[in-house]
Amino acid sequence: MSLSSEPIRSSRSSAFLRGAVATLPLLVGAAPFGLVYGALATGVGLSPALVQAMSAIVFAGSAQFVIVQMLEQSTPLLVILLTATIINLRHVLYSASIAPFIVHLGHRWKGGLAYLLTDEAYAIGVTHYQRQPEALYRHWYLAGAGLALWSTWQASTAAGIVLGYALPADWSLDFAIVLTFIALLVPAVRDRLSGEVALVAGLTAVLVTALPLNLGLLVATLVGIVVGMSFDRKQPSACFRDQALERGPL
Repeated sequence: MSLSSEPIRSSRSSAFLRGAVATLPLLVGAAPFGLVYGALATGVGLSPALVQAMSAIVFAGSAQFVIVQMLEQSTPLLVILLTATIINLRHVLYSASIAPFIVHLGHRWKGGLAYLLTDEAYAIGVTHYQRQPEALYRHWYLAGAGLALWSTWQASTAAGIVLGYALPADWSLDFAIVLTFIALLVPAVRDRLSGEVALVAGLTAVLVTALPLNLGLLVATLVGIVVGMSFDRKQPSACFRDQALERGPL
């Protein structure tokens, strides 16, 4: 190895490790949700392989909880896919925000970072980019943050699967899904706008609960998005970043 390549390799490793370390406070919050997801998904009858594969492929906590609930209710696959896609549409905005900072990267790097992009990784990454816009290895920082979150989510899911099989068969975990959604919702409601959106979406879900094929959740999600966009068409990037950081998990 040449002497000139050693500082480069060291700089990449340093950026990667700093990104991973930056996520440590967030991992404490994400891990319990992964544990609950694994236990819930196993409890409703999904196979361990499917539960773990969903964490590896979907890698989106909110969407995964919704998918589990809809699978338990025998919702048609197309409705599940549409609902999960709509829930994850915010990642399009995240990608557009980060795109100028990684435009110079190749397709493999862009694809990998897109896969690892979550609410927390976006918030950490965009903050780092804004503070150090000229940093040479900033994409390694984002990769470190994303991979740390991904690894924690996979490990906590696996632990949740084990926990799910350890629980008595006569224990119903349906209530845990409701409690989990409440735990996801409450931290996200921080101002009047988010409160109004949550209220409108919740009322819509109640009003359309009788729709066939469990379409009520899909309709409520769409209504919430439309209301949020109409009430807040122009949102400062700093506020957008903060909401991503506090949205979690994943």
